[in-house]
Amino acid sequence: MRVIDGWLDAARRAPSPHFNARPADEIDLLVLHAISLPRCEFGGPWIERLFVGELTGDEHPDFAELRGLEVSSHLLIRRDGEIIQFVPFDGRAWHAGVSSFEGREGCNDFSIGIELEGCDELPFEPAQYAVLAEVSSAIREAYPAITPRRIAAHSEIAPGRKTDPGPHFDWGRYYQTMGLGARPPLQDAG
Repeated sequence: MRVIDGWLDAARRAPSPHFNARPADEIDLLVLHAISLPRCEFGGPWIERLFVGELTGDEHPDFAELRGLEVSSHLLIRRDGEIIQFVPFDGRAWHAGVSSFEGREGCNDFSIGIELEGCDELPFEPAQYAVLAEVSSAIREAYPAITPRRIAAHSEIAPGRKTDPGPHFDWGRYYQTMGLGARPPLQDAG
């Protein structure tokens, strides 16, 4: 698995209109998220439709608050390990919102966002951990400023506002699968 011209060669592409150019900042942060639409339901087309701008908000009662929302992520890893890329890594995906890492505001400017299909209430699948580790290693090879200390949860860069990837995400398993041992403490997420 490799990053070629900003795209992961193992990912299916579903280009999103919800991104823009990055400022000159170096890409040096990886942000992990979790998403499900509807909440804790998996396998439908709704996440992809949200990120490509095709979700109207009328498809399900839970989607009304998403009407008109312009969000994206660089990648989505489905429960079965399928990888979908919405934004090239050199583009600024709109995944982090109001956020801060090491005193730098606006994490979208310098981060890559990976969404895992999941929710706070349920554990993630073994296939997701295996694929996430492979994807993360490929990204870290292409962007070496993303050190093991520069991989953060959405909840760590937006504390009090976000909870994902949630309490069931096994950081130890993720780091061990990447061959990095235990997760080092973040220098200063917020």
